[in-house]
Amino acid sequence: MKVLMIGDATRIEKFIPHTPFSDSTEQVIVPLGCEDADIIAAGEDAAALVADAIAPVSARLIEGIPSLKLIHSEGVAFSAIDIEAARAAHVPVCNCKGMNAVAVAEQTLLLILGLTRDVVAGDAAVREGTQIKAKHRLMVEGIHELCGAKVGLIGLGDIGRETAKRLVAFGADVSYYQRTRLPIEEERALGVRHLPLGELLAESEIVSLHLPVTAQTAGMVNAAFLAKMRADAYLVNTSRGELVENEALARALVEGRIAGAGLDTIAPEPVTADNPLVALPEDIPARVLYSPHIGGVTTNSFRRGYDIIWGNIERIAHGEEPVNIVNR
Repeated sequence: MKVLMIGDATRIEKFIPHTPFSDSTEQVIVPLGCEDADIIAAGEDAAALVADAIAPVSARLIEGIPSLKLIHSEGVAFSAIDIEAARAAHVPVCNCKGMNAVAVAEQTLLLILGLTRDVVAGDAAVREGTQIKAKHRLMVEGIHELCGAKVGLIGLGDIGRETAKRLVAFGADVSYYQRTRLPIEEERALGVRHLPLGELLAESEIVSLHLPVTAQTAGMVNAAFLAKMRADAYLVNTSRGELVENEALARALVEGRIAGAGLDTIAPEPVTADNPLVALPEDIPARVLYSPHIGGVTTNSFRRGYDIIWGNIERIAHGEEPVNIVNR
């Protein structure tokens, strides 16, 4: 059985689980950025295609490898895969649902705490020998504890739930919004309460995004959204940069209409220095904390993900239905 993989060869080879089944397959790896024609040539007769979550899988590519029985995202995201073309070709598309939920939840907490404790400026002050000045400034400006803070989660899927668990453990007052409300019993078990979006934005000191990018969610963090937030609130995005209108968030930061932002992801990637959310006035970066889209890329996440991927490849090899199909 031939398995075609698009992505970084070093990472792929590190995480492939060596089982009797995987070791019996022919594995072909092509790097990101290859033209469709080259991928098609490399993938001739492949039964499965595993693609880096940002690797485009076009209709041309799908049609060019008619032997495909499975297309699998290496991660949770599958927006780069032409779902309709795969459906038309009767090829299931699967993702690694839940693989990075714990990891991204931890990254969310890191950004929240980093913002509320002004960790970057504090680190710089100690290195520069101005520790006492920074300490006095923070005592006057105020440091807010996460315990008792009102935190609003937008989206309560796998990652949102893991984030909620950790926030509740800190003693935060956690609310959430999503179009389909959870059963009351689940809300009580998680220790969260449901609010309409407008109410959540109006009361939350921290607003954290945990949504996929869809036609309905792309650009949802726009001027109108930000205008509903408190002036002392922070926005945290560990989901997808495409959820945010960059210019709108940059203006809100520059004009002081929100306190700051913690961003693990900014669109488009790779992020360049002239991106509106990076090219901010000199006094603004202290209120923005970045991480390089690493929330979900822990070693444990990849191990969980590759177990899902290779479990699905083995299922199709045995004529069984894979799990986590996203294009039914």
